[in-house]
Amino acid sequence: MLIQVCLYFYCKFLWRCLKFVMRKLTGRCELQRICYNTKPGASRTMKIETSLRDSKSKLLQTSVSVHPDAIEKTIEDIMELKKINPDINPQLGISLQACLLQIVGYRNLIADVEKLRREPYDSDNPQHEEMLLKLWKFLKPNTPLESRISKQWCEIGFQGDDPKTDFRGMGLLGLYNLQYFAERDSTAAQQVLSDSLHPKCRDITKEEISKFSKAEWEQKRMDKAIGYSFAIVGINITDLTYNLLVSGALKTHFYNIAPEAPTLSHFQQTFCYLMHEFHKFWIEEDPIDIMEFNRVREKFRKRIIKQLQNPDMALCPHFAASEGLINM
Repeated sequence: MLIQVCLYFYCKFLWRCLKFVMRKLTGRCELQRICYNTKPGASRTMKIETSLRDSKSKLLQTSVSVHPDAIEKTIEDIMELKKINPDINPQLGISLQACLLQIVGYRNLIADVEKLRREPYDSDNPQHEEMLLKLWKFLKPNTPLESRISKQWCEIGFQGDDPKTDFRGMGLLGLYNLQYFAERDSTAAQQVLSDSLHPKCRDITKEEISKFSKAEWEQKRMDKAIGYSFAIVGINITDLTYNLLVSGALKTHFYNIAPEAPTLSHFQQTFCYLMHEFHKFWIEEDPIDIMEFNRVREKFRKRIIKQLQNPDMALCPHFAASEGLINM
């Protein structure tokens, strides 16, 4: 343990020495080198975030958690601390502002999402009830809901006759995401719901067919595809999206698609994308029964995390103008 601590401080000392030498050689501080040598997006913002957080300066350390309205003043203070003339280096301030808006915005997004997750569904709250009824309307536009407490809720994937009990784990966040998906991408949501109720076996390639014996192939043809409960899976994918956000794994995605601060809409769009992708992944995996859900979900989670390790990754660039990331 003592050796590890000593090694940590030794590496930190070497890193500070290297930064000092680089500044003397290039005439630029680390923030300048990152902004001038790294393309905008996740690569740049994550390096800036690490540099600020690991700085020995209190001003730089706290800059990643300032109020959005204080970002401009914070950048002025950083430029003054680093003795950088904004008239000679005008683009540096613009680049730092873009990065700080993303960094601070991500932290604020976590707070907003956490607030929704902690708010329980309240059947006495008219707004909550209205959202729930809208969810039914968007998913089953041609089928009237006979009553608020009804077995019909099982048709869209809830476990019982009152959906409020299914929102306990994710609170209002689960309902917000499901309604967003059903309203903003109604055609796709209705199709995913239909497929979850009436699943179809995935197409099997010729290569796969050749691996089966005649008896195995006949059995495979007789097998039925396994569906899933749409709403319950939606709440589960909400949990997955939430954990990716809190762990920081979604920084790569959000820093690449949001030119400024990522918002709740970005989070909900990401949820929609993950619902689409999980649905396709479920069909590809062709599970034996619903008891394999956790295995399939974990495999899917690992695949998404692996994708997010690519600093150029944007999970769903079609939801936001990724072209809006200006090279500053």
